[in-house]
Amino acid sequence: MAKSSRKNKANRGGKSLSTRSIHAGEPRRKYADSLTTPIIQTSTFTFKNSKAIEDYTKKGKEHFEYGRYGNPTAKIAERRLANLEGAEECVVFSSGMSAITTTILSVVQSGDHIVITDDSYKKTLEFCRSYLKQFGIECTIVPFGDYEVLEKAIKKNTRFIFSESPTNPYLNVFDLVKIKKIADKHNVLTLIDSTFSTPLNQRPIEFGMDLVLQSATKYLGGHNDILAGAVLGRAGLIETIRNLHKSMGGTIDPHCCYLLLRGLKTFPLRVKKQNESALTIGRFLESHPRIKRVYYPFLESHRHYRIAKRQMTGGGGVVTFEIKGNLNTAKRFLDALKLCYIGPSLGGVETLITHPALVTYYDYTRKERYALGITDTLFRLAVGIEDVEDLIEDLERGLKA
Repeated sequence: MAKSSRKNKANRGGKSLSTRSIHAGEPRRKYADSLTTPIIQTSTFTFKNSKAIEDYTKKGKEHFEYGRYGNPTAKIAERRLANLEGAEECVVFSSGMSAITTTILSVVQSGDHIVITDDSYKKTLEFCRSYLKQFGIECTIVPFGDYEVLEKAIKKNTRFIFSESPTNPYLNVFDLVKIKKIADKHNVLTLIDSTFSTPLNQRPIEFGMDLVLQSATKYLGGHNDILAGAVLGRAGLIETIRNLHKSMGGTIDPHCCYLLLRGLKTFPLRVKKQNESALTIGRFLESHPRIKRVYYPFLESHRHYRIAKRQMTGGGGVVTFEIKGNLNTAKRFLDALKLCYIGPSLGGVETLITHPALVTYYDYTRKERYALGITDTLFRLAVGIEDVEDLIEDLERGLKA
C-alpha cells in the first residue's frame, strides 16, 4: 500500500487532490482564452485535409471523428477522473449502470463465470443474475464478507469478482487486501464499484484492483443535476471497454461533461464536509433512545470498522439507521421532516433520505424484503453540505413524531 501510494504521488507531481480536482487533465490555455473547459457541442468533427485523415487513421494522432467515439470535453473529464483515481485510463458513460453493464460485457464471453457479492446494487445483481444468462454467462452470488465462500465459488472459467465497497444500504466494506490475494491466486480480475467512497476516501487501484467503477451522478458531479458514469483502470483493459462503448452507444453528452468538470472542482470540499457531518449525525443517532441501530463505517459499532479505518480516509456521506417501531412509525418520521428531501439518490449538496422498503423494494413482499435485510423501519440518509446542527434538528423533529 505504502509503496503504491509513493509511486502515485510521484506521478502526480506532488500536487494535492484538491488542486488536481481543479486543474488535472486540461491544457493551461484553452479555446478563446476561456478559464473553464469549453463545451464542444457537436456530433461531427471535420478534417482539414487528406493528410489530417491519414495522420489520424495511420499514425494515431489525436483527433475526433464522431461524437459517439469521443469528444474533447469528455476527454478532459476522463483525464481528470483517471488522475484523481490513480488510474492509467478512464472512459465516461451516460450513467453509472451503462458503465457497469458495458464493462462487464467487455471482459466476459459465452461460457465464462463471474462471482458477485449479494450486497451489490439491485440493478447490478439483476443484470448479472438474469440478463447474462442470455449470453451463456454463469453468475454465482456469494454472501458479502464471507471470503471462504467467495473463494470456493471461483471456478476454472471464472473471469472476475465484483463487489461494491462500501455497499448500499448497510455500508459494508470489502477487504481489498484480502480479495487481492484471492484474485491473484486464481488469476481472476477484480471489479469494484467505489461510488460510495469516491477517490477522496478510497482508491482501490492502489490496493491492486483491476477496474474501478463510479456513478459520477453522485459525489463526483455533486449537485443532483447530471447522470454520468465512469470506469477506470489499466490502459489495456480500458481500451477493450472503450471499443465496446463505441458500439453500445452509452455516450455522455458534452454539456453533461462540462457539469461534471464543474462539480469535480469542489468535490474534495464537499466530500470532506459530508464525511464530517455524517460522522456527527451517526454519533447523534447512535445515542438517541428512539434509534434501534446505526450503520456507518467510521463508527466503532460497525462490523467493518477496522477494515474501513485501514483502507479509507473518511467514512463517506451516507448514514443508514433503523428506528424503533413499525411501518406506520416510519411513515410518521418521514412526513415530519422539513429540511431533508425524500429521494432515492445520494452525493449531492442537498440532504436526501430514502426508505428502501417503500422506494427501492416496493415490488417485493415483506418476507422477501426482510430476507435481504430491508426492514420496515430502515432509512438511508445521504448527507448534504447543510449545517449539521440544522440536519440534526430536522431528524430530531422526525423522531419526536
